[in-house]
Amino acid sequence: MTDGEYGGHHRPASDYAEAGAPTVMTAPAGAPLGRPLPPRRRVGETIRAVLRGIGQTLVTLGLVVLLFVVYEVWVTNIFAHEAQHKVHTALENAWAVGVDPLPGSGTSGIPLGTGIANLYIPRLGRDYAFTIVEGSDDASLEKGPGHYVGTALPGQVGDFAVAGHRVGKGEPFLNLDHLQPGDTIIVETLKAWYVYTVLGNAKTANLAAPDVNGVPGREIVDPSQNRVILPVPDKLGAVPDPKNPADYYMTMTTCHPKFTAKQRMIVHAVLTTKLLKVKVNATTYVSTMPPSIQALYTAAGV
Repeated sequence: MTDGEYGGHHRPASDYAEAGAPTVMTAPAGAPLGRPLPPRRRVGETIRAVLRGIGQTLVTLGLVVLLFVVYEVWVTNIFAHEAQHKVHTALENAWAVGVDPLPGSGTSGIPLGTGIANLYIPRLGRDYAFTIVEGSDDASLEKGPGHYVGTALPGQVGDFAVAGHRVGKGEPFLNLDHLQPGDTIIVETLKAWYVYTVLGNAKTANLAAPDVNGVPGREIVDPSQNRVILPVPDKLGAVPDPKNPADYYMTMTTCHPKFTAKQRMIVHAVLTTKLLKVKVNATTYVSTMPPSIQALYTAAGV
């Protein structure tokens, strides 16, 4: 009997396998020889991975936005209050030795960012006090409310116009919307106290009611409408009359609504009282708030 024969017949190849002969494995077409096939990722796992990545990105962006808000609303206030303290102290020290940053007329010669006057608004509380600086540029407004260069100075005929941030950076005009017709605004200089009264109809609390020149107590305008700080607000070409008490204005501007700069809130007031300070000597004056000015806080209910 020869190999491969059994009982006179050839043995089938399957018999060799059964007898322990090695079996040849064939790899799928295109698969690299000698390497295990990678596990196939399911569609659901892919979607979950993509969603997880998107979620992590959104969380990161949210944290960035949150940190920006914290910086704009709180951190900038810290810096602004420090800068405000410095300009206030510098102004008080200058007054103590009889130095007045305000010229006799016009606004030339006042360095931007220099304190020029103190601002008090009884409606906003007894602790509301800011030093007004010269200039309405960004750097000046980070120190406090800023006087628009070229507009009237405190107590002068025309429009004494002041800008201020509403949220963050000291936010001196945060609650400007709380003012009502008849509310008072106090401006202190080296030599005098000036009291401006918010326009509008005090009996009906209508801030939109115009005065004799057609100027309302409050208006909301686009940022580009600079007419609100004209010598006679909103009246292009009008020339204020020094003999007319109605032509001594004060205008305050700020962003509107809160947390945006889409529009501007404008509050107009008119000069109603001028009280000269008492002299201590040839160059200095009594800085204590006189009783008639203090009484304005009682009238405001604070």
